[in-house]
Amino acid sequence: MSTNAIGPGMEVTLHFALRLPTGETLDSTFEGKPATFSVGDGNLPAGFETYLLGLEAGAQETFEVPPEHAFGQQNPNNFQRFPRAQFDESLALEPGLVLSFADAAKSELPGVVHRLEDDEVVVDFNHPLAGRTVLFEVSVLAVTAAKES
Repeated sequence: MSTNAIGPGMEVTLHFALRLPTGETLDSTFEGKPATFSVGDGNLPAGFETYLLGLEAGAQETFEVPPEHAFGQQNPNNFQRFPRAQFDESLALEPGLVLSFADAAKSELPGVVHRLEDDEVVVDFNHPLAGRTVLFEVSVLAVTAAKES
């Protein structure tokens, strides 16, 4: 691996796009400011970072990233049931509605109404892209030694 290749201790500047196999773009920097991160700093999920290892400035690639390297598989334990009575009557509950909940640490946690039952609401707390294969398109602009902090 050359000293200009993406790997541990390197800072990377790139444009990226995250797309579904249908072509729908979920996120992209191609029309704006590129992203910069240091390998291993947590700004890019490790599963995506793995695909970049060894690339150099000028590389343009598109990777098909399976769920286990992207946002994980759907976890059936992340579907929770709540009594309908816990929701404000004025709230128009319907599948797909995103609601904000507080987790045990009182941090905000988004959940999506999955299904309505007679007296319960089933909420999905999985990542919205869990279980989905995504396309990760990159154009590497620069690879340099990460700055010491």
